[in-house]
Amino acid sequence: MKAVITVLGKDRVGVLAEVSAICAEHKVNIIDVTQSVMSELFCMIMVCDISGIDCDFGHFAEFIKTKGEEKNLRIRAMHEDIFNSMHNI
Repeated sequence: MKAVITVLGKDRVGVLAEVSAICAEHKVNIIDVTQSVMSELFCMIMVCDISGIDCDFGHFAEFIKTKGEEKNLRIRAMHEDIFNSMHNI
């Protein structure tokens, strides 16, 4: 199973490391990542393998969202089934 994690916020040192650490904490494996900085806006999309996750995915999605808010980032985790459904006609 896979998930898509998006991160938006003001660019600063350590954003990728912070999000990666949260994923590692919950046994979420990052498969692919793309990031860019536009002006001072940090944008990242991660595709992750959640087959080994150590908690319910809904709990993880809420946890990473809350952690992002604490760090002034907008972090969202979406299960691949939802992502695929949103992008199919």
